[in-house]
Amino acid sequence: MKNFFIIILDGVGIGELPDAINYGDVGSNTLYNISKAVNGLELPNLQRLGLGNIHDILGVPQTENPLASYGKMKEVSKGKDSTTGHWELGGLYVDTDFSYFPNGFSKEIIDKFIKLTGCNGILGNKPASGTEIIKELGDEHVKTGYPIVYTSADSVFQIACHEEIIPLKRLYEICEITRHQVLTFPLIVGRVIARPFVGKSGNYTRTTNRKDFSLNPPSETILDLLSRNNLTTVAIGKVNDLFNYRGIKIQEKTKSNEEGCNKLKEYASKVRDSLIFANLVDFDVYFGHRNDPEGFAKALMQFDNFLPEFLEKLDDSDAVVITADHGNDPTTPSTDHSREYVPLLFYQKNKTARNLGIRNTFSDVAKTVSDYFNLNDELKGTSFLN
Repeated sequence: MKNFFIIILDGVGIGELPDAINYGDVGSNTLYNISKAVNGLELPNLQRLGLGNIHDILGVPQTENPLASYGKMKEVSKGKDSTTGHWELGGLYVDTDFSYFPNGFSKEIIDKFIKLTGCNGILGNKPASGTEIIKELGDEHVKTGYPIVYTSADSVFQIACHEEIIPLKRLYEICEITRHQVLTFPLIVGRVIARPFVGKSGNYTRTTNRKDFSLNPPSETILDLLSRNNLTTVAIGKVNDLFNYRGIKIQEKTKSNEEGCNKLKEYASKVRDSLIFANLVDFDVYFGHRNDPEGFAKALMQFDNFLPEFLEKLDDSDAVVITADHGNDPTTPSTDHSREYVPLLFYQKNKTARNLGIRNTFSDVAKTVSDYFNLNDELKGTSFLN
């Protein structure tokens, strides 16, 4: 069908980058540390592709004849969040660092937020785990009706509201105002994120109605290039939000890894001459940020179980990249992303596998896609197609 698949295992890093010390991430190695924490991972299909050939992973040994070419990639862009990771995978570098808020948002930003959104006040205003802050402030939010505002180590302005207190439509409206009217230049904030939740005191849970309000990429990405050349682009999951829907012809929103995997199988038989770009977010959201290595390991095994049926749908003309956008080591004290290399598996049926080594940028993925479709481009990176 001559389709190119990019599958992002969100947060699945494979070892600290040389500059990890600048981000407080020395010792982070998402895959290896999880494998130690659970006394070995069972990932037979990823092992056959060559995952164990990239780095030591307990339970996933090297294979003599891997089915996929393998390596790892380092990030050139500053930061360690999903936006910079995906943009670099899409073929551009983020040369200017985003705005970060390690001590919460300034009085000026909060006053502007209250004035423009019409909220009577806010709760929180600090870096926090999303699940922990609704435990801490959920009752007060229900009592006052004030939205819970918080950030993290990433460039994000997150707004958590109980769906029965501030309905989704209103929450999204608040986020739109924040994105376009509150966080104006010189602030450069990667994402405003709606974080709705439900439940009662002592039992609040986040829903799957999260919505990201992102910046436009500052220059052309592989999605723009393909669209300009009348090639179909399919985005599955969070990819839509991270590229702010630009250059995407078919938009598939998903709420779980299972839904994302089902969409991958669907589009393997549904389109031709297309890029299918998918993000599987559960690893990051439910297990990395919550420091749950056992849950993370289970999610990896579920993805591994999905692979045979998916790969069986492909023919010799298709290509698949399996990689990540950053790390999120659940075994470290931090609940934030980690500055890591990301794994690279490149599969083409009946093609000889090679050691792709350490790639100098995530953008090698975009360059390979461009090469695959025989396009002329000015994207960053070096193709590993041939």
